[in-house]
This record gives sequence, structure tokens and C-alpha cells, in this order.
Amino acid sequence: MLVVDLGKWMNKILIDWGIDPKVADRFDETIIALLMIAIAIGLNYLCQAILIGGMKQYTRRKPHLWNTLLMKRKVFHNLIHTIPAFLVYALLPMAFVRGKDLLLISQKACAVYIIFSLLLAVNGILLMIMDIYDGKESMKNRPMKGFIQVLQVLLFFVGGIVIIAIIVNKSPASLFAGLGASAAILMLVFKDSILGFVAGIQLSANDMVRPGDWITLPSGAANGTVQEITLNTVKIQNFDNTISTVPPYTLVSSPFQNWRGMVQSGGRRVMKNITLDLTTLQFCTPEMLDRYRKEIPLMADYQPEAGVVPTNSQVYRVYIERYLCSLPVVNQDLDLIISQKEATMYGVPIQVYFFSRNKVWKEYERIQSDIFDHLLAMVPKFDLKVYQYSD
Repeated sequence: MLVVDLGKWMNKILIDWGIDPKVADRFDETIIALLMIAIAIGLNYLCQAILIGGMKQYTRRKPHLWNTLLMKRKVFHNLIHTIPAFLVYALLPMAFVRGKDLLLISQKACAVYIIFSLLLAVNGILLMIMDIYDGKESMKNRPMKGFIQVLQVLLFFVGGIVIIAIIVNKSPASLFAGLGASAAILMLVFKDSILGFVAGIQLSANDMVRPGDWITLPSGAANGTVQEITLNTVKIQNFDNTISTVPPYTLVSSPFQNWRGMVQSGGRRVMKNITLDLTTLQFCTPEMLDRYRKEIPLMADYQPEAGVVPTNSQVYRVYIERYLCSLPVVNQDLDLIISQKEATMYGVPIQVYFFSRNKVWKEYERIQSDIFDHLLAMVPKFDLKVYQYSD
């Protein structure tokens, strides 16, 4: 009532001064509206100081997960912004008693402000859910960010429709119904988001990729560790420290290699060939076998099967297997295969296949290099030669 009396008093003074009544009406209503806005802003600061200040104090004394995240994501901040907006909305009819058009415009502005503040508050709650989800150890391997981004898109899309409906004075339902006609355009605009959402569900449901996985794309676009999975991109840090970003649906629609199984297994595979000179293969004589037993400790107890005359290549393969079995870095529980492949114009390949217990890239390369240095150096001990091309 105080606001109404103040408005009547100001209006009477302006008319007494000789100002046109219509201008006087607009002027005093504008002054009162500005006064109400000033009061609302003051009330907003007061609420922020009392409520948010109290919440901060409570969070410092009892820092629980929920109240810490509520403060971090500014959920209360945005909700408190609606208090003065509701107050102004309720008092506007008292300010604009005569100006119905200005009253309608002002109420629409307040309604839009209230809805936008509520959207920010709900968005903060969604971000809280993501923080809580990511904080759980059992959920870290499930990318949640993409789903939260989808909900954010839907939230602001619906909120935007409601705001537009308020501005144009239409029912939100009628606007949503009208969008059916423009579905093709919406599909085009949100194509990447829709594909990313569907791909994110497939990646997560089938456990195809997780943050922290080492993946390789055949195209060479990426070879490194997955840093982040979002609605529209998968961020990969390559081993040269560059960052590659690929759409999630690329990982669904085309093949890629995920090395997670190797990391979680008991070893990392080593598969290399040692190519022997075909002209140096021969049957072993008793003297050759005796020399091998004396000069090579791992072959000291070697005895060929009864009635079998082994070749020096065969004895060398036995040595490779015994040597690998003697190394702690080789996982004996996984496959260890030494085989001779089909001879070519470049010689006879001996394929060495085993698993290193150490899977760290640097150590893995050092281990396999040391092993093959030794195996290559032992080739002459068995009266063999490694094939080396020469003009």
C-alpha cells in the first residue's frame, strides 16, 4: 500500500506542475518500478549475504560431499536469485496501475529471469551428479560426461522453448507441436549431438573404451591415451604429447584397437623373426652336439630323441626356448612359441613369440632389445649365420 500511496502522491505533484497526465502516469510508474528493482537488488544481496554466507560457514564446519558440491556448482546462488524476481513480479501490478502494456512487458522480463535462474540451478544439480558419479571409484571407467551434456542440451532446449513461449505469449505445448514440422532442420542442427549421444551409449554399454585406455586408430589419426569422452568428442593424448579429437561415432562406425586387454593381462606380446641363412642349415654330427653341450651351459643336458638326427637350426630353436624360460621377465604362464616359418628368398625365418611381464613401453622395448641382441649373438655358436642382404 505504501508503494501505491507513493505513486498517487508523485502523480498528483506532476499534474500540479502542469505535466500532461499520461506523461505523469508513465513517469511516476517508471520511478516506482525502478525503486522496486533497487529494493529487489538490495534484497538479493541481503539473501546472498545471509543464506549463502550461512551455508559457507556450515560447509567449512561440516564439509560433506553434498553441501560442498552445492556451493561449488552455485545451486543455492541461482535459486536465491529467484527470490527478488518473485517479489518484483508480485509488486509490478501495484507499480503499473495504468500502464497495462508496461506491466505485461515487465512481468515477462521477470518470468524470463526466474526461468533462466532455475535453469542454471538445475544445470548445477546435473553437474553435481556428474561430480558424484566421477568420484566413485567403481564408476570412473564409465564416461558420464556425455550423458550429462545430453541432459544439459535437453534442459536448455526445453527452457529456451518456454522462454520463447512467454515472450511471444504462446503456449509452450503449441510451440513444441510446431517443432514437428521442422524436425528435419533440428536433426541437421543437432546431428553431431544426436550421433554422439547414441555412440556414447554404445561405447559405454559395450564397454568399448574408457578414459585411460590406450587406443590406436588404423587411419593414424590417433595413437595414445583417452583423456576425456564427451558428447561430441573423444580427446586422445598421443604419445608425442599432441592431442587428437575424434567424434564418438567414429569409434563405433570404424574399427580401432584398444590395448586395455594387454594392460590388464599378465604380459605384453613380443613377436619377432630371426632370419637364418639357408645355406648354413645342416645336420648335427656327434662332435657338433658335444661342442654345443660344452660351450653353451643351457644345452649341457640336451639329448635328441632316439633315432633322430637334429639340424643345427632345430637345436638353436631348443636353445631359444630354454633361454626364454630362464628369464624372470618372460611370463611362462602365457604362450611361448618358437617356430620356423616358410623359407623365402631372404632365408629361413625363426619366429620368436612370447610375453614380457613388464608392459611399460620404455622397459618393454629395452627387454625385447636385450633378448634379441643375445639371440642374434648366439647364432654363430650353432654354426649358423643370420641372413644379411648384400649386392
